Amino acid sequence: MHKYFMGIDNGGTSCKAVIFDELGVEIAKSSRLLDMITPYSHHTERDMDLLWSKNVDCINEAITKSKINPNLIKGVSCSGHGKGLYLWSKDDKPLRNGIVSTDGRANYIVNKWKEEHKDELVYNINYQNILACQPVALLRWLKENEEYNYKNIKWIFAVKDYIRFRLTGEAFSEITDYSGSNLLDLSTKKISKELLNIFDISEMYDCIPPLKKSTDICGYITKEVSALTSLPEGTPVAGGMFDIDACSIAMNVVDSNYLCCIAGTWSINEYISKKPIRNHTIMMNSLYCMDDYYLIEESSATSAGNLEWFINQFMSDKKNELSKNKNENIYEYCDKLVESVSPENQNIIFLPFIYGSNYNAASKASFIGLDSHNTFADIVRAVFEGIVLCHMVHIEKLLKNKTNFKAIRLAGGAANSKVWTQIFADVTGYPIEVVKVKELGALGCAMVASVASGEYKDIKTASDKMTSFDKIIYPNLQNKKIYDLKFERYKRIYNALEQFWI
Repeated sequence: MHKYFMGIDNGGTSCKAVIFDELGVEIAKSSRLLDMITPYSHHTERDMDLLWSKNVDCINEAITKSKINPNLIKGVSCSGHGKGLYLWSKDDKPLRNGIVSTDGRANYIVNKWKEEHKDELVYNINYQNILACQPVALLRWLKENEEYNYKNIKWIFAVKDYIRFRLTGEAFSEITDYSGSNLLDLSTKKISKELLNIFDISEMYDCIPPLKKSTDICGYITKEVSALTSLPEGTPVAGGMFDIDACSIAMNVVDSNYLCCIAGTWSINEYISKKPIRNHTIMMNSLYCMDDYYLIEESSATSAGNLEWFINQFMSDKKNELSKNKNENIYEYCDKLVESVSPENQNIIFLPFIYGSNYNAASKASFIGLDSHNTFADIVRAVFEGIVLCHMVHIEKLLKNKTNFKAIRLAGGAANSKVWTQIFADVTGYPIEVVKVKELGALGCAMVASVASGEYKDIKTASDKMTSFDKIIYPNLQNKKIYDLKFERYKRIYNALEQFWI
């Protein structure tokens, strides 16, 4: 008899609940788009009660679609976007809207810390840069701008820790998320009072829930949640992980031979290493979900979320038209547009900075090089290419520290597109491997749940058993020469515009 595991993934644009069997075969899934609240420029928020309600809907629907006995679901785990801030109040309810990882309101605080050279002090403790979307910057913003809310904080959560709290009623933090939060000392693997003091938020120490590992059991489905979702009361819920860890594990990144790119709302580019990189050439080191490994990361909010924005702004009528036609969706339509234009015939450069950039949170998205002969297909291809070229900015930094990778393993929205995957291969010059399962974040969660419930002895074993690959896309060397020139032009254009961002 099969055993089943549920992964619950809350990303930048949607939440999903997916059921897998013990071999990683997807049995059923359900998803809901998440509404973004943007009350001011650089503010991106989410209603926390509505977020929970949509997660409940997904869990219910996935179980119904699966047609399995819910008692055969042996474990549950959650993943989610890193950074951001989800706060529980002393009144035992959400304190305010959750803050999403694309938020830039605290950029002025980060700039001030850099002027005071606090970034140098921080780097010596946690080997990472300070980002405006990290909990430390957002907490300091709350201290300065929402004093009442700041004083009423009971628990500080990452998004997946918040969902797990609603499932179990037990408050815990989890080490992969917190190691990228600027709250953790990466050498001791403990919450750092010294860091909190540097950021002048020391009073928040007691609001950080107890720290757990990804595979630790962090509570059980409560009677109330069982009634809401059909998950059996007492089902164990594992600690889970940062979604970039979940996707990596789902792609069987269990050694340092592979680069991993995740093209979702964020451009995530990473590999794992036994040692952190401490030479200031990369953005972030964090603790991986496998003991004794660090995740070496370059990232920014510059990836496929830009395509989503473009579609919603300029293709909504076509999207609605295609939604009535079951033979094609808007993403397949975009693929056809892109395929109709060859790389040498498209010279528009798109800077994918709708939510800021990998250089400067104040950067703005731009199309450079439009003229009268350009078609709409040229522009859509420019969006695809610009996103990949921005990934390459990050990859170039990673390659300064390690070059002998066998391939790049690709996840996120771009991995669902053959033409976009080919652009990744042509720009980077590496073979691109894509796994069969599309819901990688949820699959990584299911792997963790399988370990926590005792099905597999560790994450590596679960990943080896539950991962299968779909295809390998090899670079076109002629196109690589074209993209090498475009990449140099991309960097020159950005550097020329840097002075104009405000």
